[in-house]
Amino acid sequence: MGIINRLQAWGQWLTTDPVGFFIYMAYFAVAVLLTLMLHEIAHGYVAYRCGDNTAKMLGRLTLDPRKHLDPIGTIALVLLGFGWAKPVPINPRNFQGNRLKCDFLVSIAGVVTNLTLFLVSLFLAAIINPLLWRPEVISAYGAKAFLEINGIGFNVLYIGSGSDYVQLMQMPWLMHIQRFLLIFMTMNLMIAVFNLLPIPPLDGFHVFNDLILKGRLRITPQFQRAAQIVFLLLIFTGVLGTGLLYVTEAIQGGVLNLYLVILGA
Repeated sequence: MGIINRLQAWGQWLTTDPVGFFIYMAYFAVAVLLTLMLHEIAHGYVAYRCGDNTAKMLGRLTLDPRKHLDPIGTIALVLLGFGWAKPVPINPRNFQGNRLKCDFLVSIAGVVTNLTLFLVSLFLAAIINPLLWRPEVISAYGAKAFLEINGIGFNVLYIGSGSDYVQLMQMPWLMHIQRFLLIFMTMNLMIAVFNLLPIPPLDGFHVFNDLILKGRLRITPQFQRAAQIVFLLLIFTGVLGTGLLYVTEAIQGGVLNLYLVILGA
């Protein structure tokens, strides 16, 4: 969903149901905070296990959002669906053992964490789905329509007021849990895919450099500036958002198909 459409949907919801809107935004904020913080904590923790205690000494192995959040990155996550937090400080000179291996493990830790949370939250959502919606409703549209990104049920719970559809639910109280799971699932998948882009300072650059180039590529100030220009162009032209949405929908759809087969839904 584009920024304009998302803001229009939220504005209409705020006008018609302000209480429901603010309740929604409360656990939307929790999902955003957890997604960004757990990503950065994973980097810091793996670095600590590799011998670098820089993040630990600076208090970055904490769930205190003030230690992690980047204002612009957080706003981007809310409006664009992808964003970033303050990078965890890492000192590779403190790594014990193979530095290239440690750098790879630290770089991939955040993405692995987000992908794990995506898989778990989507699986839980798939389990809850038949408990939330009436059987005849699921039969009419298919279980996938209520779980896939931009599907019927997804849009009802993610950007709309689920209370308008209570008559279609058999356990309406579950819609609050389901909404959080769908938001959390989407945020984690988008952050994982976004961070795998091979553009510095994203994790994907370190993974690409470590695995393919064996650490030979060095980030000079000129290279950093050029990468940032390309990065900003991709964002403001909408190319990055469109590409990320396409990839995340494909991944989520494939995993969801597998889960529905496993659950016999």
